[in-house]
Amino acid sequence: MKTFSRKFSYHTKKCFDFIDVTEDIKKAVEESNIKNGLVNIQILHTSASLIVNENEPLLLEDIASSLEKMAPSNLEYKHDDFSIRTVNVCAGECKNGHSHCKAILLLPSVTLNLIDKKVQFGRWQRVMLVELDRARPREIQVQVIGG
Repeated sequence: MKTFSRKFSYHTKKCFDFIDVTEDIKKAVEESNIKNGLVNIQILHTSASLIVNENEPLLLEDIASSLEKMAPSNLEYKHDDFSIRTVNVCAGECKNGHSHCKAILLLPSVTLNLIDKKVQFGRWQRVMLVELDRARPREIQVQVIGG
């Protein structure tokens, strides 16, 4: 069994920025020279996620609206109270409890089948990085496993 890893960097523009990373995943698979196996894609952050869905603008608006209803940005989150929070606090940190709560509703990684050097996608399926916080640098790690 062989493995191949590749990291991709992106810069999001805003909360609910949906970045289609499908073509980068296909490039990593091509570079891997692995014919059959699995492709795992992992986001390396806790306030952004991955989805496999249609890249259709109105649907993406619906997804954003649904996530905002489930973890509204305007609620008070204990994570945002820097007078009591003592764990994992960085200098200049923003209030982003809502983005972490949205992230638990989505996926930190997705695994796709690789057959005959092709990632197996349904007709409309695309892999998208979903920004749940604010404009910032983001990374995903792609690992191809197989033979």
